[in-house]
Amino acid sequence: MSTFTNHNFANQKALIRVDFNVPIKNGVITDDNRMRAALPTINKILKDGGSVILMSHWGRPLKDIEKKPELTLADFSLKPIIAPLAKLLNTDVLFADDCIGADAFDKARNLKPGQVLLLENLRYYKQEEKGDKDFAQKLAQLGDIYVNDAFGTAHRAHASTAVIAEFFPGDKKMFGSLMEGEVAAAEKIMHNNEKPFTAIIGGAKVSDKILIIENLLERATDIIIGGGMAYTFYKALGGQIGNSLCENDRLDMALDLLKKAEEKGVCIHLPSDSILADKFAADANTASSLSNEIPDGWMGLDIANMAIEHFKTVIGNSKTILWNGPMGVFEMDKFQHGTKAIALAVADATKHGAYSLVGGGDSVAAINKFNLAEQVSYVSTGGGAMLEYFEGKELPGIAAIKK
Repeated sequence: MSTFTNHNFANQKALIRVDFNVPIKNGVITDDNRMRAALPTINKILKDGGSVILMSHWGRPLKDIEKKPELTLADFSLKPIIAPLAKLLNTDVLFADDCIGADAFDKARNLKPGQVLLLENLRYYKQEEKGDKDFAQKLAQLGDIYVNDAFGTAHRAHASTAVIAEFFPGDKKMFGSLMEGEVAAAEKIMHNNEKPFTAIIGGAKVSDKILIIENLLERATDIIIGGGMAYTFYKALGGQIGNSLCENDRLDMALDLLKKAEEKGVCIHLPSDSILADKFAADANTASSLSNEIPDGWMGLDIANMAIEHFKTVIGNSKTILWNGPMGVFEMDKFQHGTKAIALAVADATKHGAYSLVGGGDSVAAINKFNLAEQVSYVSTGGGAMLEYFEGKELPGIAAIKK
C-alpha cells in the first residue's frame, strides 16, 4: 500500500472516490463541509501535476424513484455541485453526464494535468450498491491510480468504495488525505490509546450502542453514559424514571453490560441527576431530580449539575477521550446545557494534553454548534463508518486498500 502524502501524482490521472453526498435544497448546497474536507487531497494531486477524476454518490435515486414515480434521475444529478466545487478549487470543473458511458471515457482519456473531471452520480446504477465487479472494472479503467477519500462510505462494500481496489496494484491504490487522517485517528483511539481512556457514549437507545460499548469494555478505563439510553440502565437497576425514554426489552442487556464492566475493572458513569420536562417540546416546563427518582409525568431530557460536575472530573483526568453521542436533546436550547458542558470539558482536557476524537453525527453537530471543533484533536466526518469501526467491525473500504 502506497501512502498518499509521499506519492508524486505528476502526469497521473487520479480516480478519487469522494463523499459529495451534501444537502441540496432547491438546487443550492446548504452545507459544503464534505466538499471542503476533500480539498487537501484534490489540491495536492493538482499541485503535483496530476489530473483528478471525482466520483461520488448523491442520495438514493433508484430507491426514491421507486417510491415516488414523479421523480427522475435528473432530480439526483451532481450538476449543482459543479459551480460551487469550481469556486472552492479556483479552477474549472468538467462534467461527464454518466460515470461509465462514452462521455466519461472520452473526457477521462483527454484529461490534461491540472484538470478536474466530475462524474455523474454513481447510484444511477444499481450495480454500485451491489458491489458489481464488472461495473467496478469499468470505473477503474478511467484512471491510472485509485484514491479512496470517502470515509463516510468506508463501511459499504460498494463497487466504488471497495471492489474497485482489486483492479489496481498495491502502489496504485491508497487512502486520500482525509481517509489517512480518519484511519490514523481511529487507530490511535482503539489501538494506541494512552490511559486513562474515557469513552463518552450518548444517544437515545442502548440497542444502537451495545456493540460499541462491548468493544470499548476491552479498551477503556471509564465509560460515561448519557442521553436517553441512561434511563434504560436506571430502570434495570430498579430506579423510577417517570416517562423517560426506555427500552424495556433491553433491561437485562443493560445489567449484563454493567456486570461485564465490573468484571473487567471498567468504571461505568451514569448521570446522577437530570433536567426534566413535562413534555417533549422546546416550550416544556422544566424541573430537576435524581435520575433514578423521576416522578410520573416527567421525562429526563438532559443531564443536570451533579452529573455535569462528576463527568467533568472524569474527563479532566483522561489522557484519551472518545465522544460519540450527546448528553440530551441539545437541539432544544432548554436541554443543551449538559452537552455543551461536556463539549467544553473535552476541549479543556485537550488543551491540557489529552487526545480527543469526536465521532458520530450528533456529537459532531454538537461540537460544531458550540464552535469547539478547532479545540479537540480530531472530528470525524464518517458517522456510520466511525461507529462500525469502534464496534470492532472491518470496514470494506479500508480493508480493500490495505490488501
